Amino acid sequence: MSSTNRWNTLHSSGPARWRSRGLRAAVPLAALAAAAAACGGSGGSSGPGAAAPHRPAVPMAASSAPNTSGAGGTIATAKVANLGQVLVDGQGRTLYLFEKDTGGKSSCSGACAAVWPPVTTTGKPHAGSQAKAAMLGTTSRSDGKTQVTYGGHPLYYYAPDGAAKGSAKGEGLNQFGAEWYVVSSAGKKVEKGGS
Repeated sequence: MSSTNRWNTLHSSGPARWRSRGLRAAVPLAALAAAAAACGGSGGSSGPGAAAPHRPAVPMAASSAPNTSGAGGTIATAKVANLGQVLVDGQGRTLYLFEKDTGGKSSCSGACAAVWPPVTTTGKPHAGSQAKAAMLGTTSRSDGKTQVTYGGHPLYYYAPDGAAKGSAKGEGLNQFGAEWYVVSSAGKKVEKGGS
């Protein structure tokens, strides 16, 4: 039956029949609209009639940036590329110093800290393999967080390294007004081809 004939049949067969068919057609449409609204248009669900849980969007840059050391955290050393034994966190991610920092205070905030996230802690940092406990310390940042220091240098990650162990893409870069270097267990900058 064509849509025109169906419309004519519905309207010519009386108000009671039209209301009954109209109501039956409206119920599935309302159910579909409610399901689409519950799913947020994500296109997926965990089962028939189940709404997908709400998941906030995570920017790509944030998902690739490393987490910081949390309560206490561990600072250790590991062999990284051709740089030898250098400081890493408890998950093996390479740590850096910023030559612009003076007096144990960080000179990196805002856009700088987005690229070079500070190694922060909520407790006393711990020395792991070949790191020296006497060289570990903390400093207060301008945002009120506590940043881990080693040999008086505030420590940082380089966001493009991500969570990869042994990555040192930030080594020797000149960004935000000074150079960045990985750090030896003696608390000194390490340069390619020497220390």
